[in-house]
Amino acid sequence: MSLTDKAIQQIRELIRTGVLPPGSRLPPEPDLAAQLGLSRNLAREAVKALAVARVLEVRRGDGTYVTSLQPRLLFEGLGGAVELLQGDSVALQDLMEVRRLLEPAATALAATRITDDQLTEVKAHLDAMREARDDVELLNTHDTAFHRAVVSATGNDTLLTLLEAISGRTLRARVWRGLVDARAADRTLAEHEAIYRALSVRDASLSHAAALLHVNSTEQGLREHLRDGPPPETDHSG
Repeated sequence: MSLTDKAIQQIRELIRTGVLPPGSRLPPEPDLAAQLGLSRNLAREAVKALAVARVLEVRRGDGTYVTSLQPRLLFEGLGGAVELLQGDSVALQDLMEVRRLLEPAATALAATRITDDQLTEVKAHLDAMREARDDVELLNTHDTAFHRAVVSATGNDTLLTLLEAISGRTLRARVWRGLVDARAADRTLAEHEAIYRALSVRDASLSHAAALLHVNSTEQGLREHLRDGPPPETDHSG
């Protein structure tokens, strides 16, 4: 471990133990360095690294503060990293594999927690997907919203942030663009309908099975698409 890494670890420990809680201001750089037994240069480098990771926020003219430490903020960089992997077919398939592990479990959890209002939102996105079946971009928008509404129903912000990072709009755009066969699109819409029906009866096992079938089907379609031709241009629209 480098000296900078050790300095980062020391500041993280202050945050983890509550010495520096969310929203608190760090001591001035000389005081922080003295408190941690570091050189000012090491303290400065550690603060910069933690600011890049969104753990700290440097406010010009005001000081450096611990952020809210919310999952959506801290995992923001993960989504950017996933974007960089979109041109790598092996990495793309790895991402689908991770989605296959997480999304069915999240859907099963959602079935035990989803409210009537949340179920209505899922249904609205499903209806919008049917209406947009001939518009790939709009279809992708509602597909993303459908899955976000499902995972949001778990009430687990960390799970939602992770799944959005690894299987958000860009990856789903790649999938929909691969569904050039109308029958494939019909099948995928039917799989979303099955997820909704399972959620509507609050059946966790059925919801897990429906989501697993959908992700497996999507993964297989993506594999075939990547094998048969070069991947389509990556969508950076969101």
